[in-house]
Amino acid sequence: MEIISLNFVPQCSVVTWSSNLAKKRLVPRRSNSLLSRVKKSRLVIQNGSSDGYVVGENEDLGSIARRRESTSKVFIPGLPDESNGEIAAQISSSQFEWKPKLKVHYEKSGCANLDAPAVLFLPGFGVGSFHYEKQLTDLGRDYRVWAIDFLGQGLSLPTEDPTTIAEETGSSEDKTAFWGFGDETEPWADQLVYSLDLWRDQVQYFVEEVIGEPVYIAGNSLGGYVALYFAATHPHLVKGVTLLNATPFWGFLPNPVRSPRLARLFPWSGTFPLPERVKKVTELVWQKISDPESIAEILKQVYRDHSTNVDKVFSRIVEVTQHPAAAASFASIMLAPGGKLSFSQALSRCKENNVQICLMYGREDPWVGPIWGKQIKREMPNAPYYEISPAGHCPHDEVPEVVNYLMRGWIKHLESDGSEALPLLDEAEEDWEQSRIGREIEFPRDGWKKAVNLWFYGPKYSFWSGVGEAFRSTFIRAFRGKSA
Repeated sequence: MEIISLNFVPQCSVVTWSSNLAKKRLVPRRSNSLLSRVKKSRLVIQNGSSDGYVVGENEDLGSIARRRESTSKVFIPGLPDESNGEIAAQISSSQFEWKPKLKVHYEKSGCANLDAPAVLFLPGFGVGSFHYEKQLTDLGRDYRVWAIDFLGQGLSLPTEDPTTIAEETGSSEDKTAFWGFGDETEPWADQLVYSLDLWRDQVQYFVEEVIGEPVYIAGNSLGGYVALYFAATHPHLVKGVTLLNATPFWGFLPNPVRSPRLARLFPWSGTFPLPERVKKVTELVWQKISDPESIAEILKQVYRDHSTNVDKVFSRIVEVTQHPAAAASFASIMLAPGGKLSFSQALSRCKENNVQICLMYGREDPWVGPIWGKQIKREMPNAPYYEISPAGHCPHDEVPEVVNYLMRGWIKHLESDGSEALPLLDEAEEDWEQSRIGREIEFPRDGWKKAVNLWFYGPKYSFWSGVGEAFRSTFIRAFRGKSA
């Protein structure tokens, strides 16, 4: 048995199997993707017993060669463990009034890192800045990090009812149970719609007035769409975009700018107050989706690894659903028109403006599967594409160690104008542009070692090969489910 041992445990170390199967031995390599200020370790091959790691004992090297992958194990750090003396970045909460009665909640960390790049995280639908706690406490040690709540979500819900009840209607408990269910709109809420365009404008104000400089922007799901949309319309304010299982579709009604004639067919598009028929439907739907059991079931769907602790995320979502403005805000979000730019148009605009994009996708996402990320990759072949397994719709919360490792490497790569290698890449890698590089990532968590698989797709990797892999993966999972 061949053992790899480390005489120094760095923040990241790599051991790579040789593609020459005739040698049938392990060949260590040093990686250029090590984090800054970290010594490069000397990897030693020994025979006999050792306290090092056993590498590849369950791997079929022949299958690796057939897949044309370079496969290895990478050791990366876990999240800050204060029990071991590691110091996590402190998170502080703030808010600002963007417009009358519209206050935006945000959280920040790492503000003492004055010369470090600025990083902004945008949340998915139904969550808020709290969903990025693991990025704020970890990445905040190296960067200045912000996360915001979109208006109409999280702690950025209105502080007053956007509607009033007409005098002739009278007041009743039934009509005042939910804010936004009144008869007339308050002046400050006139034309208020929780839409992609509103959130794009919200992000613009935040970057210009609060952060005050161009940012690395990252978004999960809906937040990914908004991040791309913002970068497409304000490329001078963006240094790079990271898409985390970004949804490529949002807004079920036509945008009046893109499709004015079609938009006229829909007299209501998310404004306040809600029409009577919408109120009734909203009450029925809201009663179901705001139920804690339904929320727990949704989290079970989107998190592939059910050992992930989602108690805090669950409690924060439940807390938000109890706000009197939550139901009407939900209706406005769901029935708001689409953005002035579709996802595809925003992507094309980013490509024209040479906006740097990095893709990080959880492979087992039941809603926005990797096939959508690979379509983006097809349009922007040079965009780094990473796929994590097992991981679902929210890889930043399910496997934050991996996402943070990739974010650090991606930012370091851009800040060095490309002189620093992308995560998982080594200058000695052969034919990496046409291959996918697969590695096992190991990291500590709660006193245990945890491992996931991570793939990097080169610029010339075939889109249709990716589609075939997605279908094969789906078929295998379905077959295993039936067998179980």
